[in-house]
Amino acid sequence: METINDKTPGAGGHRSSGSTSFEAIAAALIPTLITACAFLLAFLALRSRYRNIYAPRTYFCTIPHKDRTPSSSHDSVSWYHDYRVLDDKFILRHSSLEAYLFLRHLRMIILICGVGCCLTWPILLPINATGGGNSSQLDKISFSNVLGGKRLYAHAVVACVFFGFIILLITRERLFVVGLRQAYQKVPLNATRLSSRVVLYLSAPPEALREQNIQRYFGRDAVRSWVVSDLSHLEKAVSKRDKKIDSLEGFELQLLKQANNRNGNAQNGRDTVGDNSHESPQPDIDRHKPKSKSKYIFGEEIDSIAKLREELPALISDVDQVRQADSGKPRGRTGAIFVEFKDQASAHQAFQQVQHSSPLSLQPKYVGVLPKEVLWQNLNLEPSLRITYSYIAIAVAVATIILWSIPVGLIGTISNINYLTDKFHFLRFINNLPEAVLGLLTGLLPPLLLSTVVSYVPYFFQYVAQKSGQPTTTESAKWAQTWYFIFQVIQVFLVTTFSSGAAALANRIANDPTSLPNLLAKNLPKASNFYLTYFIIQGLGTASKNVLNYSDLLSYVFYYNILAKTPRQKFNTYSRLKGISWFTVYPKFTNLAVIAIAYSCIAPLVLGFAAVGILFFYLGYRYNLLYVVQVKTETRGECYTMALQHLMTGIYLAELCLIGLFGIKQAAGPATLMTVFLVITALHHLTVHKYLAPLEQYMPVDVLSEDDEEQPLLSEGEGGREPRANPTEQSRVYKFGAGKVPAILLDPLAAFLEPHLFASEEALRPWLQDPEAESEEGNSYREEQIKNAYLNPALTSKTPTVWLPRDGRGVSKHEVSENEKAGLPSTDEGAELTPSNKVVWDCEDFASVPIFKQATRY
Repeated sequence: METINDKTPGAGGHRSSGSTSFEAIAAALIPTLITACAFLLAFLALRSRYRNIYAPRTYFCTIPHKDRTPSSSHDSVSWYHDYRVLDDKFILRHSSLEAYLFLRHLRMIILICGVGCCLTWPILLPINATGGGNSSQLDKISFSNVLGGKRLYAHAVVACVFFGFIILLITRERLFVVGLRQAYQKVPLNATRLSSRVVLYLSAPPEALREQNIQRYFGRDAVRSWVVSDLSHLEKAVSKRDKKIDSLEGFELQLLKQANNRNGNAQNGRDTVGDNSHESPQPDIDRHKPKSKSKYIFGEEIDSIAKLREELPALISDVDQVRQADSGKPRGRTGAIFVEFKDQASAHQAFQQVQHSSPLSLQPKYVGVLPKEVLWQNLNLEPSLRITYSYIAIAVAVATIILWSIPVGLIGTISNINYLTDKFHFLRFINNLPEAVLGLLTGLLPPLLLSTVVSYVPYFFQYVAQKSGQPTTTESAKWAQTWYFIFQVIQVFLVTTFSSGAAALANRIANDPTSLPNLLAKNLPKASNFYLTYFIIQGLGTASKNVLNYSDLLSYVFYYNILAKTPRQKFNTYSRLKGISWFTVYPKFTNLAVIAIAYSCIAPLVLGFAAVGILFFYLGYRYNLLYVVQVKTETRGECYTMALQHLMTGIYLAELCLIGLFGIKQAAGPATLMTVFLVITALHHLTVHKYLAPLEQYMPVDVLSEDDEEQPLLSEGEGGREPRANPTEQSRVYKFGAGKVPAILLDPLAAFLEPHLFASEEALRPWLQDPEAESEEGNSYREEQIKNAYLNPALTSKTPTVWLPRDGRGVSKHEVSENEKAGLPSTDEGAELTPSNKVVWDCEDFASVPIFKQATRY
C-alpha cells in the first residue's frame, strides 16, 4: 500500500490514492443510491394519495382547463406513460416560456458534457494513462499523470475544438432565445395581454403624473395611466382587517364545534332528537360562545365574536375613508406611473425612447410588468436613495461572498483532510478510522455540507435585492441570479477547488517549498475527486429529493391537519401551488456546467459524472414542471439569456487553467495555442454581445407591428407580403449535404449552423401553436378590471367574506344572519362540519368554494 511517506509523485494520501477516488466515490454513491431509491419508492406510494402535492396541474381549477397536464388515470403506473410521451413543448405552450427554457438549459448542459465525453475520453484518457507519471487509480487518467512534451498538444487541440463547439452553441442559443421571445410575444394570448402594452416609469416629475399631460410626456399613443401612491398606512389597515376576519372565523368555528358536541351529547342522552331541528339554536349559542379578556389577561370576560362584530365595521369604514382620501395622490417630489399604450408595438416603442431631458426623470423604466410582480413599497423611492441603496446592496453581496470563504474553505479542506494527518499531529486519529468511515468523511460529508450551507444564500440575495429598491420581483430575481452565480463560481468552485488542492499539497509544500510549481501541476487535478462525488450527491440525492418533495408534503400534512382549522385556512393550505425560483436554479446548474467545462481537459471523467447528474435533475424538474409547479415569476427568457452569458465563465476559466498548467510543464507550444484561442474567444464574445444585446433587451417594433392575419399571403406586386420561404429551402447546409449526409445528422447540423434560419421568429412560431386548439383566442377585459389592474391591492381588495362550515343544527345559518346584520358578508356554503367536528369541503371542485376566484391574466 502506497503511503505519503513513500515520497512518490503519485502519492495522494496516507492510504493508496484509491482512498480518495474509488473508495470515496463508492462511499458517496452507495448511500446516495439507496436514499434515492427510497425517495422514489416513497414518491410512487404517495403520489395518488396526495395529488395536490404531486399532480395539482392535472386537476386544479387554478390552472385553466386547456393548460392542465393530461392524466390517463389516477393509479400509480399510467401517469408515467403521459410523462414519457409529452414533449417539452407542452410546457412552452401550456405553462410558461421560462419553464421551457430552463429545461432547455439542462438539456444544453447534458449535450455539452456528452459531446465533451465523445471528444476527450477516446483521445485524452489514453494519453493521460500513458503520460509517463506514476499516479494510480483515477488520478492515472487525469492531466496530473502527463509529464509534459508533445503529448500536451493533444490537450490543447481537443480543448480548442471542444471550447469552440461550446462557444458556437452558446451563440446559437442566444439567437434562438431572441427568435423565440419574438414569436412568444406575437401569440394572440400574449399580444393581447394588458401587461404587454403597459410601461412602468419610475421617478416621474409631478407634471407627468397628471392625467391631462399623459400624451405630452408619453406620446400620442398613450391612452391611460395609473399613478402610484404611498399607501403603507392603508396596507397596514387592510392587513389588520383581514386578520380580524380570520380571527372571527376561528371563533365562529369554536362556537359551531361546541354546539355540535352539545347536540351529539343530547342525541346520546335522550330520544327527542327529531325536535332539535325545529328548536331555536340561540340558547346553545349563548352558552358556548368563546370568551376572552377585555384587557389581555386581565379584565372581565367578554364575547369574542360580539367584540369582533363591533370592531370590524368601524375598521372597514376607516379603510374606505383612507382609500377615498389617498387614491391617486403621490407623495414626494417624484413618483411612479404605469402608462398603457394603444397596442404592444407602441408600448415597446415608448420603452425604447428617451422621454425626458433630465437623466434621472422617467428612469428606469420597464415594459410588460405584471401587477402581481410589483413591489409597491419600492416604486416611489427618490432617485438618490435608489442609487444609494443599489450600491449598498452590491457591497453587501461582495461582503457575503468574501466572508463565506471561511465555512466553504473548511468544507473543502474536509474532502482531503487525510492529506493533512501527517503534518498536523492532532489529526492523526483519522488514520485509525475504518475505510468505510473515512470514505464517508471525505466523500459524502463535504458535498452534503456544502449543499446545505449554500442553499440559504440565494434567498438572502433576493432579500437584499428587494431592500435595495428593485421595483418588481422579476428585477430582484435577475439581480439575485447574477450575484448568486458569482457566489457559486467563487465559493462552490474556486474556493472549494483550491482548498481541496491546497490541503492535498500542504504536507509536501512544508517539506519542500521549492517544489510548489511542479506539485501544483501534479496535484491540482486531484481536487476533481471532490466534484465527482459532488455530482453524485446532487444528481442522485437532490434530484430524487426534489421529486419526493417531502418538505412540502410534511408541511402540508402538519398545517392542514393540525394548524389549519377554518375552511379558509384548509382551502388555502390545500390549493397552494408550488412555485420555482429561477434565481436559485439557474446559477446552480450554470455553475455545475462551468465546473464540468473547466475540468474537461484536466480530469475528463468529470464530464461523464456531470452528464449523468444533470440528466437526473432534468428528469426530476421535467416532472415537476409538468405536474406540480405553477410559474409565478416570468422573465420572458431573460434569466436564460443571463445563464448563457454566465456560461462563458467556464470557457475563460478552462482556458486560463490550461495556459497555467502548460506553463508549469514548460510546454510553450500548447500554451501559445491556448493563448491565441483565448484572444479569439474574447473577440468573438465581445462582437456577438455587441450585436445581440440590443435584441435581448428590446423587442423589435417592426416584428410586433406585423399583423399576419390581416395581410394576405399574396405576391409583392399585388400589395401583400411574399409567402415565407421554408428554412430548409434556404439552407446552404441542406443544399450541400442533401444525398450525402443522413437526414438524422443533417437536420441538427443545419439547425446548429444556421440559427438565422431555423431559430428565427418565423421558424419558431409553429412551436407555440397548440395542434389540438381549434383557434387561438386573445384576452378581453372588463372596464373595471382595466381600471383596477395597476392600483395597489390595498386600494381594491374587498372585505373578505366570512366563510363558515354548515352544521346540522342550523347554528351556522344563525351566525351568518348575525354577521350580515353587522354589515359583514358571510356564507356557510361550500363546507360542512361533520358530527365528529371535522371540516370537509369538495377538494375536486374549487368552483363550489365561495372565496375562490379565477385569477385574471394580465
